[in-house]
Amino acid sequence: MTVVRFAKLERPEKARLLCQLAEEQQALDKKILIRVQDDNQAVALDRFMWTWDKGAFLPHAFNNGSVDCLDEPIVISVREENPNGASVLIMGEPCSPGYLKKFELVIDFAEVFDPQRHELSRARFRQYRELGFDPQMY
Repeated sequence: MTVVRFAKLERPEKARLLCQLAEEQQALDKKILIRVQDDNQAVALDRFMWTWDKGAFLPHAFNNGSVDCLDEPIVISVREENPNGASVLIMGEPCSPGYLKKFELVIDFAEVFDPQRHELSRARFRQYRELGFDPQMY
């Protein structure tokens, strides 16, 4: 059964929280997939993951089609795929409900810093509940 959790985002600093969540899950020896909107976001996140915390190391790859991601602990992707067999999905971008069911843990964001984004987050929370998930706050 897929567990859906929402991480509260009080400032528009999603990349930092993505990294923190990935680091937390990697410490639990989980493989992680981070889904983002497009190649620009993927490249920016890939670069940020190398520098976000001087004391941290997040082994990762951007699945741009030119690298083999099968053994990577953390993969950044713009498509609904799972090249590394991840059990954890961190959604930098909303995904389809059928795709969510392929993961043990899905982390979405409650973007409370912006009224419009907050309402979209609330709508996804309600949708997950209607689909039989039991979404919780992280």
